[in-house]
Amino acid sequence: MKLPILTTLTAALLSTTALADEIWVTNEKDDTISVIDIETMEVVRTIETGERPRGITFSKDFSVVYICASDSDAVQVMDPNTGEILHDLPSGEDPEQFVLHPDNRHLYIANEDDAITTVVDTETRTVVAQIDVGIEPEGMAVSPDGKIAITTSETTNMAHWIDTETQTLFANTLVDSRPRHAEFVKDGTELWVSAEIGGTISVFDVTTQTEKAKIDFDIDNIHPDRVQPVGFEFTTGDTHAFVALGPSNHVAVVNAETYEVEEYILVGRRVWHMDFNRDRSQLFTTNGVSGDVTVIDVASRKAIKSIKVGRFPWGAAFRPTD
Repeated sequence: MKLPILTTLTAALLSTTALADEIWVTNEKDDTISVIDIETMEVVRTIETGERPRGITFSKDFSVVYICASDSDAVQVMDPNTGEILHDLPSGEDPEQFVLHPDNRHLYIANEDDAITTVVDTETRTVVAQIDVGIEPEGMAVSPDGKIAITTSETTNMAHWIDTETQTLFANTLVDSRPRHAEFVKDGTELWVSAEIGGTISVFDVTTQTEKAKIDFDIDNIHPDRVQPVGFEFTTGDTHAFVALGPSNHVAVVNAETYEVEEYILVGRRVWHMDFNRDRSQLFTTNGVSGDVTVIDVASRKAIKSIKVGRFPWGAAFRPTD
């Protein structure tokens, strides 16, 4: 079992009674997590993980953090206070992304190499279902009421709709090439799916599983092939989406009512995923090639700081410390 690497600054912070909120970032090439202190905007801890960590999410009470260690074929469960790996969960081969069900118990995991979605009970540490989906599944989402889970398959170019009561597919919807990320929004009435190579986001009506809008991106002086939407997050009230556009090195700001792009923000190289701070006034993006995190001021839509992390940062997750 790998032990956490604690810096002198970390020890000092842990000895105080009031700690700042954090952003946790997985570093694919270093097999580590960088923990960013939101107040100082500095890395205060570097924690070792399994091989090629990608997806990351906290339990609802933030008592544990789940990490997709893709090349270790495991979902690792970590104590965020100590950085200790408590145990591994069975996950199937090459887990890339996952989503925690609202019941705070079941993880839905995309297994890229096996073309399945694995459902794991985190309490009994057992696989409760494996669902055949398309080729190279990656994106995962679950509806706010917990009744529907979504897997996106990169090669089949589909979003697969899963009934979480029966753990079976009930619909498959086509999207553009290489879907990477999915999110339910607007109280679960809409599903957004990004298509990396297609260069679009498809918006679906959840009740009918029909496409209601498609969002395109166009950045001046950047070839369309480099405009590749991947991860995205929504502001308070789901009024706007911030969309990572991969090797274009930009984040798009999309009006979620009109589906129009309002602005593009220059960030680091090969932007992948992101998460907000507590009040969603700041957004932290992971930039894989430049090995840093860009901090965006949401109100002004300006990049205000770059924070160096590990090699090939991929996933990001917010953690409150009180």
